Amino acid sequence: MSKTPIDPVLDPVRHALNGPTMGTRWAALFHAPATTDPAPIRDALADAVDMVDRQMSTWKPDSDLMRLNHAPVGEWIAMPAQVMEVLAKSIEIGRLSGGAFDIGVGDVVTAWGFGPQEADTKAMREALCRNRPATHDVLDLDIDALRVCKRAPLTLDLSGIAKGYAVDRMTDVLKRFDIKAALASLDGDMRAIGQRAPDRPWTVAVERPDLDTRAPLSILELSDCAVATSGDYRHWVELGGQRLSHTMDPIRGGPLTQSPASVTVLAETCMEADAWATALMVQGGLEGAKTARRLNLNALFVERDEN
Repeated sequence: MSKTPIDPVLDPVRHALNGPTMGTRWAALFHAPATTDPAPIRDALADAVDMVDRQMSTWKPDSDLMRLNHAPVGEWIAMPAQVMEVLAKSIEIGRLSGGAFDIGVGDVVTAWGFGPQEADTKAMREALCRNRPATHDVLDLDIDALRVCKRAPLTLDLSGIAKGYAVDRMTDVLKRFDIKAALASLDGDMRAIGQRAPDRPWTVAVERPDLDTRAPLSILELSDCAVATSGDYRHWVELGGQRLSHTMDPIRGGPLTQSPASVTVLAETCMEADAWATALMVQGGLEGAKTARRLNLNALFVERDEN
């Protein structure tokens, strides 16, 4: 019996692309016609995430974000449209979360050793004692003119939102190549386009919050949706024999001391999911759940018991 020939249009091929960025890796899984050349798609995806890194990294001294951090108070500074978009969303979520999401914690991140420098005990004490204003109250944006002005000393850090934004830019690339079904990811932040097959959503695991092993806790099904998780079990430093989470408490000026093990948020964009996962993590299980209900956010809180 002769085999039915493969139609290069009706029988799409599965592609899995990935590459390094931001100290981790980006990945894209999608289906495209057999005639599709993945090389231009891979290059465009890499360019998209690298653009975000070049503009918004605190690890690159010449990034646009670091240029803003070094700018004098009261001076209007020109910024790329992409940075303006992330700053605007950061301020919006900062207000809605009552300051739980605050990008003005760059000094705290650096002091506790989560930035390019080692932890600094003196800087830690200063960060814990500092009375810092909420960033959404002292950072002015002129969206039309693409410029920003700090009305108080601020050291901005976009690590709680930039990776999600990079995933959104990846999905823009995939759509530009007319890809109808894809899953883009970066360091655990994910966004799905369509479904992986008719009536079969993309499946992703919510990780068990375990410091030593990697295993799924539950499974989510995604279709035209983004997901991000903030947790205390992957990125941390050890000081004085104690493991400290990388998520910062803007009010305290240091790492969270009491929080859920993880918070997973589903949203329309990965930028929103990323930022809200951090905000709800900072608020904690009780207040975070109240915020999620009030704003109709889809959130999963994972708490630890005595075991």
